[in-house]
Amino acid sequence: MSKKDPKDPLVRCLVLLGLIPRYPKSSSVQELKTALEQRGFSVTARTLQRDLGEKLSTRFPLICQDDGQTYRWSFDSQAQISLPATDTAAALAMNLAEGHLKHLLPPGVLALLEPQFATARNHLQSLQHNPLTRWAQRVRSLPNGKALLPASVDGAVWENVATALLEQRQLQVDYLSRVKGEVKAMTLHPKGLASRGPTSYLIASVGDYIDLRHFALHRIQRAELLNTPACDEDFDMDVYLPTAAFTPRQGTGTVNLVADVHPDTAWILRETPLSEDQTLLPLPGTNWLRIRASVADDQETLRWVFGIGEEMKVLEPMAWQQEIRQRLQMAGNLYAR
Repeated sequence: MSKKDPKDPLVRCLVLLGLIPRYPKSSSVQELKTALEQRGFSVTARTLQRDLGEKLSTRFPLICQDDGQTYRWSFDSQAQISLPATDTAAALAMNLAEGHLKHLLPPGVLALLEPQFATARNHLQSLQHNPLTRWAQRVRSLPNGKALLPASVDGAVWENVATALLEQRQLQVDYLSRVKGEVKAMTLHPKGLASRGPTSYLIASVGDYIDLRHFALHRIQRAELLNTPACDEDFDMDVYLPTAAFTPRQGTGTVNLVADVHPDTAWILRETPLSEDQTLLPLPGTNWLRIRASVADDQETLRWVFGIGEEMKVLEPMAWQQEIRQRLQMAGNLYAR
């Protein structure tokens, strides 16, 4: 009998294991039966219950709950399982990803991934003589610049936001407005999710409005998943992001940055340019260089330029030069006091 034969009970059980959610989520026998049928497996509820109760629960950390109407099944929340057996290269990738993602994802999301991370760590530790293990011990992912701790996101909020986004369902949320400093109830139509440094944002429209806004997940104090379908007009993340107001803009589009830079900064910008059209030309009679590049006209870019400090002198745009002068004067006044 072929391994892919839908009548093969072993194949059916393997697929079934992959359908069972982790606690506190759970699935009823009927829900699992429907999911199996969608994957080409024809099975009765009685056979499915026997598979779960007599075969799988004796070998895997499954939890069975009786809600008074039916039995509901879950994997133990801390269960470390891998179906099929963990691949060494995949385990290495997960191990390295853990170090990178802990600077980006909120704690609640990292907790959901911990069983997979633990499985990867255990697999690599078991390979005492495998050179890949030594690689994992000697390779690290470091954040660029000062990494802030991720904002704390409630686990239930994350679960409902992710489900609403994937299933295109509306969300009823209590959201803490940073501008008004008060909690407001609203109905959201989820469109996308963006991670920006230590903060994750839900991109959504509100109620009957069609304009898009973004909501910091850690400011969502409560999220209720509704059965009402979300407004599902076309949404293109790549089209939206360049216009998204994640950072206050000075103007629209880009500006031509012209500045004189110290050779140390010029070396870095030669290796990691600001833009595709960047040029760096030597300044006669000095070891400094003049940079020209098209950059975004926003506060984030201006803050980056300001952070270069005495190693960059901005010549254009003039508005940036004036703002940098004002900031330096305010900083000088602050320290003079």
